[in-house]
Amino acid sequence: MNEIQFVIYCGVGIALFFDFVNGFHDSANSVATVIGTKVLKPIYAVGIAALANFAGPFLFGTAVAATVGKGIIQPEFSTVSVILAGLIGAIAWDLITWYFGLPSSSSHALIGGLVGSALIAGGLKAIVFHGIQNTLIFMVVSPISGFAIAFAIVIVIIYFFRKSSLSRVNKLFGKLQILSSTFFSLTHGANDGQKTMGVITALLIAGGILHSKSFVIPIPVIIVAASAISLGTFFGGWRIIRTMAFRLTDLKPYQGFCAETGGGAILTSMAFFGIPVSTTHAIAGSIMGVSATRRLSIYLNVAEIEKYERSNYFTTNTGQCA
Repeated sequence: MNEIQFVIYCGVGIALFFDFVNGFHDSANSVATVIGTKVLKPIYAVGIAALANFAGPFLFGTAVAATVGKGIIQPEFSTVSVILAGLIGAIAWDLITWYFGLPSSSSHALIGGLVGSALIAGGLKAIVFHGIQNTLIFMVVSPISGFAIAFAIVIVIIYFFRKSSLSRVNKLFGKLQILSSTFFSLTHGANDGQKTMGVITALLIAGGILHSKSFVIPIPVIIVAASAISLGTFFGGWRIIRTMAFRLTDLKPYQGFCAETGGGAILTSMAFFGIPVSTTHAIAGSIMGVSATRRLSIYLNVAEIEKYERSNYFTTNTGQCA
């Protein structure tokens, strides 16, 4: 093994460490709502999320990885040193935000790190502006869309279950939320899990170890990157889970289902189009969309209120007859 190969493999190790930190940092995105609604215990929630994160890239393809690997920095400036500098910057920011319990975006940290190092290396001509433009646009669009979708799903549920008791609704959606949490974890792996795959593939191409003009992600790269983010998810950041699950809002199971479904829908569409977005922003926007319907959720209590009033009426009249 020569010196260049040694540096590249060290770079791959750093990229996998970033992937682990990404899963560690973003585990809250996958499990916060299902833990916050008390549907699953934390250990079961993170276990399911870890397995789903691993499976995500195999189910949704690697379009996001290709965008990160060749759609952010011009190929001629995508050198080993530029990629390593971007990775180290992203890892540093992730660890800082993890320490303070801040739900920030690992995706944007990575893209920002790569753009910063590329600007130093080659100035503006080193940047793929079309790729950056899409990322910036959907940085704003994804949380707004998550808000709107989650809000709409809650409205539909409130309408169709307005004659049902709140306890019955929560029992039903407590079971469904396990599915929605798994769905969101799959899409998390399909989006965030792919970013490191793109970086590793770019490193291997830059070092001459891999030759791929069409930027095809090798199967071994998919496996090791998916494994790293899965392990990070399993050993996830409990500080951020507390922030996302309990401090942003107090969710009921049907609300958690809506938030996860809304966030997962956004990430599914972004994985299909190969646009790297923030899973943190997607789920946070969805949670806020659910919270915006809080006043409307009183209609799910109508059945219980009517039942209580009938019982109270019967008790009062029975007492009067006696």
